[in-house]
Amino acid sequence: MFEQFDISLPSLELKAALQHKIDSKTKPVGALGELESIAFQLGAIQNSLTPDVSKPKMIVFAADHGVVDQGISLFPQEVTPQMVMNFLMGGAAVSVFCQQHGVPLRVVDVGVKSSIDDHPLLGQRKVAFGSKDFSQQAAMTTQELARTINAGVDEADLAIDAGCNLLMFGEMGIGNTCVSSCLMSAMTGLSASQCSGRGTGLDDAGVSHKARVIEASIQRAEEETGISAAKWGPQTLAEQLGGFEIIAMASAMLQAAHRQTAFVVDGFICTVAFLFAQKVEPNVRHYAVFAHQSNEKAHRLLLEQLKAEPILSLDLRLGEGSGAILAYPLIQSATVFLNQMASFESAGVSGQS
Repeated sequence: MFEQFDISLPSLELKAALQHKIDSKTKPVGALGELESIAFQLGAIQNSLTPDVSKPKMIVFAADHGVVDQGISLFPQEVTPQMVMNFLMGGAAVSVFCQQHGVPLRVVDVGVKSSIDDHPLLGQRKVAFGSKDFSQQAAMTTQELARTINAGVDEADLAIDAGCNLLMFGEMGIGNTCVSSCLMSAMTGLSASQCSGRGTGLDDAGVSHKARVIEASIQRAEEETGISAAKWGPQTLAEQLGGFEIIAMASAMLQAAHRQTAFVVDGFICTVAFLFAQKVEPNVRHYAVFAHQSNEKAHRLLLEQLKAEPILSLDLRLGEGSGAILAYPLIQSATVFLNQMASFESAGVSGQS
């Protein structure tokens, strides 16, 4: 199912030259901190001493989730198509931030529960009208999973074929924080309570209820498959507990890495999609730039497990790709300093003794 993703490591051919170029800028070695790491990473990915992120694209995948029937969200599913329309009409946070930074936005319907009219910014790739309630049965069929993977791959290819050199991902789907927490618990072995947070604003009782639903859902899937969650492969994990937008996003990340294109990981839900992608192919890690640490408590735990260093920590908990687009100017600055900042030699400045 996932055999198509063959990901090569970024080239190390220019490793010494990249590091020398970074260290030779008119600054103390390491003085630009994480920007230097990003510049090096992008140079290695693009195999270039002058990496370029001037053609970015934001892709927001949207879908609904049957587990919402268990009362794990404060908001009704009608909000998913309403917010998709808000994205398309330019009124959402990710929309205005993309407009601010001149980044094209595409919204992809992979499983919204209602039909959405055609729009120039909309990708129509609906797999089904929402996933099934995974507390009662598998979230998706094998055929639906295959279509979900193809949706993510095709969207990444569409952007890269058009010249995109940095992909950013976001998501929309009422209930997808619960789905992500469930996937995280199954993949990491952490308890449901450790992986559960407030999402769109649940109180303590709501968080506890969500954790119980997650525990019951994993137990149901283990009994159905006859295999403990710790031993599930990616296909079983996706079919039993996945969300269409989360698996499509993971597949787009894998395809971006396959095509040696850097991508930006947004908040908690996007990071869970990355965790799934890494389970499929560990080399995907080298192509990921982590945008921010969100306010969702499990996100910090997940970033620690991944040993990931996010660029920002702004207490965000919105999703949509909002953290990814806010991090974009800093990613851009990493290439600007590498490409345009003077070296000690070119500026006639004395270097370190």
